[in-house]
Amino acid sequence: MGLTQLEEFKTTLINNDHFKRFFPQQDIESMSEYNAAIQTAKDVFSQIVTSQPHPYTGLSQASIEQGLELAFPDVVPERGLSIDKVMEKIGETVIAHSIQVTNLRCLAHLHCPPLTSALAAEVLISASNQSMDSWDQSTSATVVEEKMVKWLRDLFYEDKTANGVFTSGGTQSNLMGLLLARDHFLHKKFHWDTQQNGLPKEAGRMRIFCSADAHFTVRQSAFLLGLGEQAVIPVETNQHHRMSIDKLKEKLHQAEKEDLIPFAIIATAGTTDFGSIDPLNELARVADQYNVWLHVDAAYGGALMLSEQHSHKLEGIKQADSITVDFHKLFYQPISCGAFLLKDEEHFNYLKLHADYLNPEEDEDEGIPNLVTKSIQTTRRFDALKLFASLQVLGKDTFAQMVDYTIDLAQHTAALLEEDSNFEIIHQPEINAVVYRYFPKEHREDPVWLNDTNAFIRSKLFEAGAAVIAKTRVNKSIYLKFTLLNPLTTIEDIKEIINQMKQLGEERGRHNDR
Repeated sequence: MGLTQLEEFKTTLINNDHFKRFFPQQDIESMSEYNAAIQTAKDVFSQIVTSQPHPYTGLSQASIEQGLELAFPDVVPERGLSIDKVMEKIGETVIAHSIQVTNLRCLAHLHCPPLTSALAAEVLISASNQSMDSWDQSTSATVVEEKMVKWLRDLFYEDKTANGVFTSGGTQSNLMGLLLARDHFLHKKFHWDTQQNGLPKEAGRMRIFCSADAHFTVRQSAFLLGLGEQAVIPVETNQHHRMSIDKLKEKLHQAEKEDLIPFAIIATAGTTDFGSIDPLNELARVADQYNVWLHVDAAYGGALMLSEQHSHKLEGIKQADSITVDFHKLFYQPISCGAFLLKDEEHFNYLKLHADYLNPEEDEDEGIPNLVTKSIQTTRRFDALKLFASLQVLGKDTFAQMVDYTIDLAQHTAALLEEDSNFEIIHQPEINAVVYRYFPKEHREDPVWLNDTNAFIRSKLFEAGAAVIAKTRVNKSIYLKFTLLNPLTTIEDIKEIINQMKQLGEERGRHNDR
């Protein structure tokens, strides 16, 4: 390209104001466009939330696909539409038929209503678009995340050698825990450098021990790390759905007899179905006895650390080598937001790599904080800001009160179901999950009818938009589940849902009798 052509091209770019309206810039016009677009999105969301009384509209997948196709026949239209029109159509075809997680009767999964303060912070996070991998992409954001990590360190570990990093959630955090456990064990036991040499032949004998009710990401992590699902040995739980220490010791002993190599124990502080918390102090003692890594998956239960009433349930967690905690559960943050905590920050060295264009070694020598050395992600969102903003707005007392309320609600719900002869409850809630099933006297000896009817009740409530509740299996039987994360849900809401479930069950019973 010659000098004349270059000058012409430069002039064309300078004179082309068409692009400005698509980006927030340092001029009044582009910022007006930005403010109008954000306001339109807010208006669309507000209109849907205030006009939709149910947690779901009940539309089928086919109906949603058809509506989307009519509204947006082309993914990339030849000419762009106005932002108002696009937001309006998205509202009508997508947001209106999404699960309304803020609804008081959305009670199925570990899927929380997000705090207003966190949603406000999301505007700043997305607009500033910081990338948390290097200091020169996330200056003040790095300072905020490090401040939040220190708070988490003090909350969970009370140990200055601990450190951590924000993650996308429990899946990534559990993977990091097992990755560091694997590489630390191989380095300590065999003087093996996995980063340089890959896995040694002994890796096929390495074993992970976890509760039979542990999250599926333990198995997923095992095969992603090249150990295979066969590396995971599930341990039976007791009547409270907590890992049995006696069974764990039996399986560890048996593994050693078979010349297998235990290297990690995964404790769960809040199982997905029951919210059960494994005996952390006892597991720490076993891990110490066998000289293996202890990782605590507290994705669900980590928020109990904020509660004076319930934090004792996590006693022993500070002995863990690593911890998973999620904030898009009981900390009420928008997805995604989690953290991985490490008792000894030196173990982050097993992840560390340097790239001249991103985090050169001289940066480290000069004390420049490039957070990519603590993460398996490179580009990473500034999610720490929304948790920081929420803690500042609510304060510890309000957070603790919300957690305590949902646990109290679960206990009262369990009592209601227990007193009703039409239901069976199979555990006492440890956090705020309640597992139960419709179980009328006249059908208790008919497992097929019970399974079909409980699945029917859940589907009918969902299709009618009356409630979103979860379904699970326990010993081949279908059970239903309330996950009571929303501190605005009342016992009256629960009573109405229970009555609707009984009506649906009786209706199906009458239909079958005819």
